[in-house]
Amino acid sequence: MPGARVATADAAPGGAAPTGTGAAPAEVTPPTRGFLAKATLVTAVLSIAGALLGLGRDQALAHLFGAGTETDAFLVAWTVPEVAATLLIEDGMAFVLVPAFSLAVARRARGTGGDPVRALVASTLPRITLVLVGVSALLIAGAPYLVAGLAPGLPDPGLAVDCTRLTATCVLSFGLAGYCSAALRAHRRFLAPAAIYVAYNTGIITAMFVLGGHWGVRSAAIGVALGGCLMVAAQLPALVRQLFGRHRTETTTSTSTSTSTSTSTAATVSTAAGAESPVAGQPGERSGTHPQTHPVAHPVTHSVNLALVTPVLLFALCRQSQVLIERYLASHLPSGAISHLNYAQKVAQIPMTLSLMLCTVTFPVLAQALAEGDTERARHRVEHDVSVAACIVLLGAAAVFACAPQIIELLFQRGAFTARDTAATATVMRVYSVGLLGHTLVGALVRTYFSAGRPTWYPLAAMAAGIVATSWIGAATVGAWGVSGIAAANAVGITLTAALLLSGMNERRSVPIRTRRVVHELSKPLRAAVCAAVAGALVASRFDSSAPALFAGGLTVTLVYVLLLRLLGVQAVAPAFRTALRSVTRRLPHARCR
Repeated sequence: MPGARVATADAAPGGAAPTGTGAAPAEVTPPTRGFLAKATLVTAVLSIAGALLGLGRDQALAHLFGAGTETDAFLVAWTVPEVAATLLIEDGMAFVLVPAFSLAVARRARGTGGDPVRALVASTLPRITLVLVGVSALLIAGAPYLVAGLAPGLPDPGLAVDCTRLTATCVLSFGLAGYCSAALRAHRRFLAPAAIYVAYNTGIITAMFVLGGHWGVRSAAIGVALGGCLMVAAQLPALVRQLFGRHRTETTTSTSTSTSTSTSTAATVSTAAGAESPVAGQPGERSGTHPQTHPVAHPVTHSVNLALVTPVLLFALCRQSQVLIERYLASHLPSGAISHLNYAQKVAQIPMTLSLMLCTVTFPVLAQALAEGDTERARHRVEHDVSVAACIVLLGAAAVFACAPQIIELLFQRGAFTARDTAATATVMRVYSVGLLGHTLVGALVRTYFSAGRPTWYPLAAMAAGIVATSWIGAATVGAWGVSGIAAANAVGITLTAALLLSGMNERRSVPIRTRRVVHELSKPLRAAVCAAVAGALVASRFDSSAPALFAGGLTVTLVYVLLLRLLGVQAVAPAFRTALRSVTRRLPHARCR
């Protein structure tokens, strides 16, 4: 795909001489807007492909096994890869390793002696692998106790134990996949990391159809184990090229124009010359200071320490415990409740996943801005990302609320999945959609807390408050409202966490954003989404057939939402959209595919 991988700069801006020779240190510029747009586009396209395959996976699960006892048993085992993905791929591993690898890449570009990236890999990968192997073995051995704790009311715990032992292998594979993703993103390589869920869901779907007739729902668990291995295999060649291939340095002089120079350096790490990242716990040097004339005394490995890792992993685990609470409460409801929650949640979260694509791409940029002490650039980046992500997710939430019955019927109502399952799942999905903005804000804001490279416990406290609210509300409402009460508790809890994270954005903890202005801007697309959802639901209810109802309802939601955004003066989406169009129609200079 054009622009998926941009070549590293051949020359420092202005033809700077290499560091370590007494000359001025080479400076590298932040990624251009066009590069970010292309990287976001690549990530979004592959993420959409992965999400569609995820829907295909869920459709296959519903078609082959329905929404009954067997599926409930597998979904209890599915908790392991869900938690592992959050801890090891999406949040925990990324929050720790992306800043560390970004610093290592910056030091490599400045020629500080040796290869800091390889040194970081050599010091961290063996230890992380050993821990992952140990945790996988522990989960396999303790599967009966894990199932009993997660779903004590499950009718067939033996089947769930078998599936859990198979899915426990993903702790190792997901950990390695997350490690590769963090390293590649820090190198501005987004193609392979974005493709991992395509490989993962392909493995699960293949296993279900090939082995489902003989192994039943256990085939899905086998697919999880296979898919995890494919996630690693999809990224390993690209990572090997980064570690052991020929690395272009910043030491050659530049004879190109200023435009081509700034573009060719777009993929390099945006660290000012001589700047030491706070990630490493060292005081930052500003541009213009005298360069070091010897290798850096403090190795990059110092940036990965227990004090930094612990709050990140605990936050990710606490966030994922929402799913554990839901499964625990639903295990006491009639058969199929866990399945209805799962199908509704998977579909409802697609808009959230797409809305966070930009934040995924800009996370290394944010980490480098904070490492340089450039709080103004970091503030602008955070405010812009939050605005764009909110506008996108609220459009999706409005569409999900308006057309939930039609979406579920078209996606799942076939085979063992009945009309009763469709009605129950659609109701739950509408409740889930209320919390999508909260989920997106948490995903976007928490990155800023963990990008500064210093331990912070505030995100964990905010998430814990949300979990307490989820637990109390869920326990109080599950008896009267069933699965809808559980979904409502999820929405309230995550919204509370988002509010706490937003209110806590200051220079001491994170990035000092203009909170009142951000809240005011968020209220505009929120009002537009409410009106669009109501209008879309009214239009969709006029049709008897699901396909025309979904088309008419979705079109109404989009038109009403876009019109109201214009009337309310929302400016966040239009510039990003124009930039994306330009990046598709015009290749960046010096860009190439591999």
